[in-house]
Amino acid sequence: MRLPRRLLHRRPDAHKGDFGHVFILAGSIRFSGAAVLCAESAMRSGAGMVTLGIPKSINNALIKIKPKEVMTLPLAETKEGTLSIKAYDKIKEFAKNIDVLAIGPGLTQNKSTKGLVRRIILKINKPLVIDADGLNALAGYLEILHNNRSRIMPIVLTPHPGEMARLMNINIKRVQANREDTAKRLATDYKVTVVLKGHRTVVADYKDNLYINKTGNPGMATAGSGDVLTGMIASFLGQGLDAFAAAKYAVYLHGLAGDLAAKEKTQISMLASDIIQKIPEAIRLSS
Repeated sequence: MRLPRRLLHRRPDAHKGDFGHVFILAGSIRFSGAAVLCAESAMRSGAGMVTLGIPKSINNALIKIKPKEVMTLPLAETKEGTLSIKAYDKIKEFAKNIDVLAIGPGLTQNKSTKGLVRRIILKINKPLVIDADGLNALAGYLEILHNNRSRIMPIVLTPHPGEMARLMNINIKRVQANREDTAKRLATDYKVTVVLKGHRTVVADYKDNLYINKTGNPGMATAGSGDVLTGMIASFLGQGLDAFAAAKYAVYLHGLAGDLAAKEKTQISMLASDIIQKIPEAIRLSS
């Protein structure tokens, strides 16, 4: 698959602001790595700037392990070390000057954190990529995707089969037996783009666009792989692709990078960070 010109060609006078400021709400005291993987993949996929919104108690630790190019925004936290609903006002103010918001990796299912996620989805009108615990916060509350009547910005949901089953209130077997139809139904019912992850990842939107991915391998079934994909989708949204295109090309390149990593590391030994390291080669092969 050849990548679109918008991603591959940059004007000689371009500056970082031309390629999007991605704001990622992720991480907790237990799952700080998810935030780092998501941020690094966004940068490696071409984002002009990336800021990590994280619980304040893990800020100093993350500064030591995150890519030097990634900025952080320490936020109010719960006693369990997760993002607190008290962080909302600061997030709302900061979000005025960003291009896309990714939310979910490593957030946990803390009650206050889930409340924060739902308030952000309802109130902040920016392009959104919702993954992992962001999706878990939406389970049983999908109507809020409709309730922001002023929303004009796209939303991308990136569930694995278990998360899709919770969102749709059906069992996983039914999801897996009807992957395309399930993804299309969620996309159509809520006017979103859906990335149903797994073997032959399905990308569907409410405009009848559908893509079935053929890259990737079982070695990518490893912790953090989904966080990498979230960062890639957010990066492509920030660079100006529409939601379906951003999701399609990110899924394709994510799988291709995984295939390249598997050749070098083997499927058994592959890590999510190995996928990130192969993103540049995947882009080169697709240019």
